[in-house]
Amino acid sequence: MNNILIKNARIVDGTTDRAKDAVDIMLADGKVQDIGPSLTTSGDVTVIDARDRFVMPGLIDAHVHVIAQNANLKENAAVPDAMITVAAMNLMGAMLTRGFTTVRDLGGATGPLRMAMEEAPIALPRLNICGKALSQTGGHTDQRGPFDSTPVPDWPVPLGALGIICDGEPELRKAAREQFRTGADFLKLMANGGVSSPSDPIHFLGFSRAELIAAVEEAQNTGTYVSAHLYTDAAILRAVECGVHSLEHCNLITAETARLAAEKGCIACPTLITYDKLKSEGASMGLPAASIVKVDDVRLRGMESLSIMQDAGLQMAYGSDLLGGMQPHQSGEFELRGRVLSSQTVIQSATLIAAKLLRMEGQIGTLMPGAFADTIILDRDPLMDLSVLSGQGESINTIVKGGEIIKHNP
Repeated sequence: MNNILIKNARIVDGTTDRAKDAVDIMLADGKVQDIGPSLTTSGDVTVIDARDRFVMPGLIDAHVHVIAQNANLKENAAVPDAMITVAAMNLMGAMLTRGFTTVRDLGGATGPLRMAMEEAPIALPRLNICGKALSQTGGHTDQRGPFDSTPVPDWPVPLGALGIICDGEPELRKAAREQFRTGADFLKLMANGGVSSPSDPIHFLGFSRAELIAAVEEAQNTGTYVSAHLYTDAAILRAVECGVHSLEHCNLITAETARLAAEKGCIACPTLITYDKLKSEGASMGLPAASIVKVDDVRLRGMESLSIMQDAGLQMAYGSDLLGGMQPHQSGEFELRGRVLSSQTVIQSATLIAAKLLRMEGQIGTLMPGAFADTIILDRDPLMDLSVLSGQGESINTIVKGGEIIKHNP
C-alpha cells in the first residue's frame, strides 16, 4: 500500500458548482490522511502532481449486476459458478478502469463471491451486495415463462441466478434471513414487473403489502434497508408507504409520489443507460424478443422522470444496471443525465448521494480525512464537460483505490 501525496489538486466532488482551489491531499494507510495547502512529507512517498488536472473521489455505481455476463438471464443462471466468478472478475476490473472504485450489486453477487473477489489477483472495486434479489412466482427473477413447469430451485440457487423466488411472509422472511446470513448488506425486492423477465408485464405489482412490510421489518431488524425494483407510480407509491428506502429505476413516477418519497427520506436510483442500450443492442446481446417489446414502456419516460424527481427534491444516486455485453456503456449514464440535470447534480449522484445510499458517508464519495483513499484524476473539468467521465477511462489520468495506484499516466 502506497503513501501518496497529490499536489495541486483542484477537487470536484459535487459539493460546489466549480472546481475548488488547488490543495494537496495526503493518502496513507489506505485512507485520506490530510488535505490542505502546501503539505509536506518525508520518507517513502509517491508524489503525483495534479496541476492542470481535476481530482475526484472514486466514483460509485449504485446499481450493477456483476454476475450478469449474459443479457439473457435464464441462460446466465445455467452457467457454472466457476465461469460466473471469472466473468464477474473481468466485469468488475473493467468497472475500476472507468473510475468506479465502489459498486453496489442489486441482485446476484453473494457473500462468498465478495470474499473471493477480495482475494482476486487483480484490483477490483469495493463491492456492496444484497445477495440474491427476492421475487415472487411469475415475478422479475422468475425466468420460466408461461409454459415452463420446471420446479422452483431450492436454496442455494446458482451463482448466475439474479434472485430467488419466495411467496408469502414466512418464505420471504426466511429468504431475507438467508441473504443476511450469507453476507448481504441490504435487501432487494422485485416489487414491479420487469423488462428482462417473461411473465410479468410492467404494471404487475408483485408482492403484497404485507410481504413488503415483512421485508422492511427483516431489514430493520438487521440494521439496514430495503431496495426495490420499481417502474410504475402505483408500485413506487405502495413501496414508499411500506417503508422501502432505495427506489430503483422509477421511470413512471409522478410528482406527488416523488414528493412523498423525498419527505420519507428515500433515495431513487435511475438507470437510464440500460434502457437506451437494451433498445439498441438488446437483441444482438441475447435479450429475448418478449423483453425487447417491453423496453419502450419504461425507456420513453426516463428523461422526464429525472426532472420530476429533481423538482420534488428526491435525491438520486448513480446507477447503470447493464447486462452482459452492454456493460461497457456503464459511464454513459453521466451524459444521459446531463441532458436534463446540472453537471454538479450528476456528479453528486456518483459521489455524495451514492455514499449516503450505501450508508458509507464519510468513507466513500469524498476526499475528506478518514475516507478510503479512493480517487481519480481527470484531464478535463467534469463540471464543464461530463464526457470526460464517459468511455472506458481514456480521460482518467490516475486511479487510486484504497491507497493502491491502479493507473497513473504522468
